[in-house]
This record gives sequence, structure tokens and C-alpha cells, in this order.
Amino acid sequence: MFTIPTFEEIRDSVLRDTQSLDPTADISPDGDHYVHASRLASVAAGQYAHQAWITRQIFPDTADSDYLERHANLRGLRRRNATKAAGYAVITGALAGAVVSDGLLIKRGDYLYRTLERVAADGSAPVRVAVAAESAGTATHAKNAAAQLMAAPAGVPSECVITVEGGTDTESDASLLARLLERIRRPAAGGNKYDFKNWALEVDGVTGAYVYPLRRGLGTVDVVITSSGGLPSDETIKKCQDYIDEVRPVTAKNVLVMAPNAVNVDVAASVFIPGVSDVQPVVERALAEFFGKFEPGDDLVVSQIEAVISNVPGVADRILTAPRANMLAANDDDVNWYRLGTVTITGMG
Repeated sequence: MFTIPTFEEIRDSVLRDTQSLDPTADISPDGDHYVHASRLASVAAGQYAHQAWITRQIFPDTADSDYLERHANLRGLRRRNATKAAGYAVITGALAGAVVSDGLLIKRGDYLYRTLERVAADGSAPVRVAVAAESAGTATHAKNAAAQLMAAPAGVPSECVITVEGGTDTESDASLLARLLERIRRPAAGGNKYDFKNWALEVDGVTGAYVYPLRRGLGTVDVVITSSGGLPSDETIKKCQDYIDEVRPVTAKNVLVMAPNAVNVDVAASVFIPGVSDVQPVVERALAEFFGKFEPGDDLVVSQIEAVISNVPGVADRILTAPRANMLAANDDDVNWYRLGTVTITGMG
């Protein structure tokens, strides 16, 4: 392997050559030859650096962003664009007959959302209206976050609570590289399980794809998709369905793209950590990390939750009271995705 010489090594080599040609040449730091050698070494070091940069662009796993995209384009891949989050707003206290129209703006901090439907209040129940973020990206995600209607209609309070998810950021270099390497290592094979996954991941807004062949019988393929660790929007599901229907083999009788069925799992336990009175935060962090690794279709095993709690540093004893039984993720209708719900951890005296 060729080792690129340093600036000093190049300069010393030039000085040695100079003295070899003229033994009387002054190569001390104060001499003209030293200045000239330094100038040549600087140019040569720059050329070596440029050649090293060019070499990195040859291989996709070391290429810069622009050249990584060119490698991907050669294989029909492109970087996924950012997409907008969607969800709903809940307005409490609206008078009977008041109407929340579509197109109203809702403000949460620096982010704006727009209502997507017209809903009339009956005066007895909170109004729930579909909304979508005005800007793309995961920063607009919110869960039961306080927000305000910027121009509330008559009889409708300006305060509301919004929950939105499914937005995605522009695809990162790491994600694009992973898809490119998957395409190189496992090229298209006429519609096998991995082809369907790769097709789904080419769609804007899809960051996770899980394929279940033959789940509904011969000739069927189910593709479960997620967006930035959350549920995809209806628009993303439709785009993914349309794209896969366009590129899939004609021999696939039926392909269904769907979102997983998000199931919040409440965890309750009594835990004893000697010398620690407030055990909730440390145990909750461990549970959040455990559930963060769950994928759609993963079964929930109670003994694994018990092990997670037991492995928290300092835990001397624990009694898990919820959940009490294992939970299977896949059935004929849905593919469940177990996520952490309410955590209640009490200390054991």
C-alpha cells in the first residue's frame, strides 16, 4: 500500500536531491534552497491530497455526498426527499354548531399546521380534526402538544392539542449508502422478499420496510412500512403502494402496503435499588431503549422485559405486574408494533 509522504518528508527529499547534485548547496532553514524546497513540497502535498480525495470518490462507502449520489444514480437509486407529518388536533370546549373549517392554521412554537377537513362541534365532545404540517421533516412531530388556532372561528377556542407523526427528513448519507450497498450485494432477483423491501425504501417518506410473503395466501405479499420511527401517513402508504404495483412482477397476485398496528404497552413494576428512592427514571430509560429496538412483527416476551429491568445497574429485586402475558405481533388482519406506553415503577421498601 502506498503511503503518502508528509510535507516535511517531501521537503527533506528535495533538499537531499539538491545536496546530491551540489554538495556545496546551503540547505539550512535560512537558505534559498530551503525556501524553494518548501514551496515545491507544498505543491506536491496538495497534489497528493487531491489524489487521495479522488481515490475516496471511487468507492461509494468513502465518497462524499455528491459522488455518493452519483454512485447511487448509476444503479437507479436516488436520495429520498423530506416529507410532511400528518395527524390530528383536538379542540375542547367548542360550542354546539360551531364549525372548524379546513385550511385553518395552527401554530406550535415555530411550526405551522393546517386543518384538512371541515368538522362541526356538537357541544358535548371535543372536536377532532385532521391536520398536516406546513413544513417537511421530523422536527414538526408532536404528541399531545399544546398549540393555538391562529384565527379561531366563532364559538371555537384557540387552544388545542395536536398529535402528528410520519414526517421524514431528507435521507442521510448513511441511509443512502446502506441502500446502495444492499443493491450491490443483493441485486434485483425478480421479485423476492428483499426486492419488495428495497422497492418500498425507494419511496419518499418510507424509512423502514418489513415484508411478509404469503401471509394472506399464495401469490400475496404484505409490506409494512414506517416513517422515522413512527406511523406513515396515508399519502405515503398510497405512494408506496402505487410504486410497488408499478415495478413488481406480474406474477404477484396481490401486494398490500400497510402501516403497522401501533400498540402501546403499559409497563408496571415494583423495583428495589438499594440507596435509590426514585427508581422510575432509570428503569424507564432502560425500557425506552428496549422498546426502541422493536420492529413491526416482533413478539413481546414478558421474560425479556423482566430481564431488562433486572439488568438495570443496582437493581436487587423486581416484581413485574404488567404486562402479565406474552403478546404475539402477527395475525390475519394486522401486524402489531409494540411501543412503550405508560410506565409505572414503584420502589420496594
